[in-house]
Amino acid sequence: MDDELNVTYVKLSGYVEVDKYRYVYFLVLFIVYILIICSNSTIVYLIMNYKNLHEPMYIFIAALLLNCVLYSTAIYPKLLIDFVSEKQIISYSACIFQFFIFYSLGSAEFLLLAAMAYDRYVSICQPLQYPTIMRKTTVSILLVLAWLIAACHIAVPAIVSAETKLCNFTLKGIFCNNAIYRLQCVSSRLITIYGVIALIDLVILPMLFIIFTYTKILIISYKSCREVRKKAAETCLPHLLVLISFSSLSAYDVSIARVESNFPKIARLIMTLQIVLYHPLFNPLIYGLKMKEISKHLKRLFCPAKII
Repeated sequence: MDDELNVTYVKLSGYVEVDKYRYVYFLVLFIVYILIICSNSTIVYLIMNYKNLHEPMYIFIAALLLNCVLYSTAIYPKLLIDFVSEKQIISYSACIFQFFIFYSLGSAEFLLLAAMAYDRYVSICQPLQYPTIMRKTTVSILLVLAWLIAACHIAVPAIVSAETKLCNFTLKGIFCNNAIYRLQCVSSRLITIYGVIALIDLVILPMLFIIFTYTKILIISYKSCREVRKKAAETCLPHLLVLISFSSLSAYDVSIARVESNFPKIARLIMTLQIVLYHPLFNPLIYGLKMKEISKHLKRLFCPAKII
């Protein structure tokens, strides 16, 4: 703690041989961060710029990719600063803020994927009612609710943690996640119970809804003509791949941060980096390659000479 400024600092102890490889770490993650921003922003630009992509499905994709950029920005700048700093520390207030941004945007991703599943369900299972149901107002409400519900849920543990007394000032990690609870003197039963409720509201219920809607889509598509099956496969498969990717990494984050383990430090670092490295790059890759209209505009943007 800095007595003069009355600021509590937390040491981030998850780095491995940072003095030896600091510039290698910095260069690799700086390149990854630039790739994340450029790849996600390019697709968002295409969706905003071309009128034929101004459909609910593409608006949700743009929101998801924008969410990825913000999610990465909550982590990468601090990581890059830590790599070139003598001490890897963070003020506890900044740590709580990073925790809030990280989990509110992460939770919003599940809610956005649930909204996308609903959009696909209405489009394929109720095509005649689709223009009436999925109006601009409906899309706007779903987007606002996705971010607002997630933020409100995560605000509670963030505020409680900010007022909690600390007995440990060394965090086993490279950024502030659920591991902050191990810094506290007393494990709060209220936070534990609330965490379970938040997990159900923000992760389990959206996933069950997504599974239910895609099961219905699968059943209806199987009974329909080949064109409907093709449409379902082209538009639903990317969402499912993104869901599987993000849910797997989220499961790791929840388990490794809340359960004491004797993982080697290097293994913990590699697994933690996967949470913020693969998924933000995976999203634009999947949507850029698998969504036909987006892929077409990407080819026109980067290879205009080959498009006649």
